[in-house]
Amino acid sequence: MAPAAPYFVTETGQNWTPIGQNDALTWPDLAGLFCRRNVAAVEGHLAWLAAHGVTCLRLMLEYCQTEHRYLERPVGRFQPNMVRFWDDLFALCARYGLRVLLTPYDTFWMARRWRYHPYSRAQGGPGTRRSQWLSCPRMRQAIKDRLSFAAERWGSSGALFAWDLWNEIDPAHAGKRPEALTEFISDLSAHVRAVELRCFGRTHLQTVSVFGPVLGHYPTVAEVVFQHPQLDFATTHFYEAATINNPKDTLGPARATGALVREALAQLPAARPFFDSEHGPIYTFNNRHRTLPEAFDDEYFRHMQWAHLASGGAGGGLRWPYRQPHVLTHGMRAAQRSLAAFTELLDWKHFQRRNLSHEVAISSPAFAAFACGDTRQAVVWLLRQDRPTTRNSTRRRALPPRAIQLTLPGLAPGAYRVHLWNTVAGTAGGHLLVQAGAEPLRIDLPAVGADLALAIVAEG
Repeated sequence: MAPAAPYFVTETGQNWTPIGQNDALTWPDLAGLFCRRNVAAVEGHLAWLAAHGVTCLRLMLEYCQTEHRYLERPVGRFQPNMVRFWDDLFALCARYGLRVLLTPYDTFWMARRWRYHPYSRAQGGPGTRRSQWLSCPRMRQAIKDRLSFAAERWGSSGALFAWDLWNEIDPAHAGKRPEALTEFISDLSAHVRAVELRCFGRTHLQTVSVFGPVLGHYPTVAEVVFQHPQLDFATTHFYEAATINNPKDTLGPARATGALVREALAQLPAARPFFDSEHGPIYTFNNRHRTLPEAFDDEYFRHMQWAHLASGGAGGGLRWPYRQPHVLTHGMRAAQRSLAAFTELLDWKHFQRRNLSHEVAISSPAFAAFACGDTRQAVVWLLRQDRPTTRNSTRRRALPPRAIQLTLPGLAPGAYRVHLWNTVAGTAGGHLLVQAGAEPLRIDLPAVGADLALAIVAEG
């Protein structure tokens, strides 16, 4: 982590922003690596991702929707084809500068197909019921053994960004006792750190993820996920039922994302990074069995990532594809490339951001503002909200530009350069020089169309 800001840096101290998505062993982009069926195609894909500004892939060590991608079978016997897949993937990611946020289990399908999993008692494994996953001593030992194997084999790779110690941690897997999660995290965290210190003399960052709606059922889980002293950064999964899960337009998901980031930051230690590590139209895809129209989905994706970054999240959040086929579109990759280029305008390792979305003032109610800042830098994203794109739109409506004025509090007196960023084209649209004094910084924007991102940095 950056020593003076809630963001990330590389080993050499350069700014590093997690931009990417969730992927899986069985999905089209990586499937060719299993049994080395088409290594060249996977390598080409990873090179293409790197060229589009992608820096991070979130992956699970196994994928349990089918019977053919278990890491262990039976428990404790690590499958050679799976181990070779990970050997090859880490080597390729290192070659192209990509890093992996790694979580040990696919708990979604593991729960739904538990009787088939090698860890279930029905298959000779240590587990009994799903409600005892996090508390059963034999299950706990199997989890530690898997993490030990992974840390010893791949922990030396610079392509490993961090451990997501448990995917979507839930009191339902600990006898509905939220207090049990603290002990579980403490135990796994200490175990993985001990293994890495023994093997390499250093450790990787750690987090746990949580399915966002769980925080509504168990409010005390937020304290565990956001403030546990042994975790380095916080991640949640943005699945807001009314908007993100089943989007009707591209405005609601953006506003929900901004609100969820602001809510998360309010519960974090000031120096702890945060980002959404899974989101997407889960209800539309899983329950209604529909793939969103591509143009609509591209804008839904782009709006969510800018709302996430501008509200104070690290990067744009990590989408779960929820498409047929299960990959991100070229439009989404273009949006990631635009975000990656924009992030180069700010000095993240010295950015002590706080959310300012409610504090920024805009002269026109036609725009929603998403913002964060400190005394020397700020990010603002302005989104037109009077005519949002709907799922039934055949094409994006042309919106006549409007002149607006905004004021942003918190910046110290002095001169500032305001970079204007076209989020669709991924290009700078010039800059403004403005002066802050005793009053909040005022920026007069002569023409804003559908949306506009601003990077505000102190001069000198």
